[in-house]
Amino acid sequence: MLDETVISRAIIETYMKKLTDNLSVDVAIVGAGPSGFVAGYFLAKAGRKVVIFERALAVGGGMWGGGMGFNEIVVQEEGKAVLDEFDLPAVRYVQGYYTLDSVRAVSALALRAVEAGVTVFNLVGVEDVVLHDERVSGLVLNWGTVMKAGIPVDPLTVHSRCVLDATGHPAHVAEVLCRKMGVSLNTPTGKMMGEMSMDAEKGEKQTVENTREAYPGLFVSGMAANAVFGGYRMGPVFGGMLLSGKRAAEVMLARLGER
Repeated sequence: MLDETVISRAIIETYMKKLTDNLSVDVAIVGAGPSGFVAGYFLAKAGRKVVIFERALAVGGGMWGGGMGFNEIVVQEEGKAVLDEFDLPAVRYVQGYYTLDSVRAVSALALRAVEAGVTVFNLVGVEDVVLHDERVSGLVLNWGTVMKAGIPVDPLTVHSRCVLDATGHPAHVAEVLCRKMGVSLNTPTGKMMGEMSMDAEKGEKQTVENTREAYPGLFVSGMAANAVFGGYRMGPVFGGMLLSGKRAAEVMLARLGER
């Protein structure tokens, strides 16, 4: 016979243990989209303690919807190696272009990342960053629904050696840092450059090129990288997102190795 209080206790106790076990990590990733999951996967495979925070109920970012709600995505030749890493079969459409079901893609990215050791908290948003000695050293968290409703509930914090802004077009973490602290980013202007209009060829390349440290301790990937460093958008082609996640893991691993 099921006891409803045992069910509730099981959820509360195991969730609290999961949360307290992740109050101090190597890398905290904000945004459970494709670049965030890929970055988390490669970081965890390298033995780093990684947590991902996603404000929404569902993970996957914009990948779920493919293009305009058609749940197929396109990945170009350069990104296929990442699909292979995640055991994701893609169908060759024409030379250099592959298609795959977006739901399967998101599901595989999430599963492989969790299996590699990444912990994911959905419905948890980021209000602010923790700054120590002019370096981003953690995140200020609150429930996603509390943030959406604008209810004045005080947040909690986690500490991390690196933070990755993988929040997509808004580049939410970088935006908060600039707005609240007026810091100088590692961009030509010292500010967020802003996302440009669509050029898929340039945008895909820039997504990877712009994946780097934007401020001490704060790294950017995916469309957040182009929003910070001023790159073009590229629409529903996802090779750059996957490669950006892998690149983010590489640059953060290099930085973690220096400290």
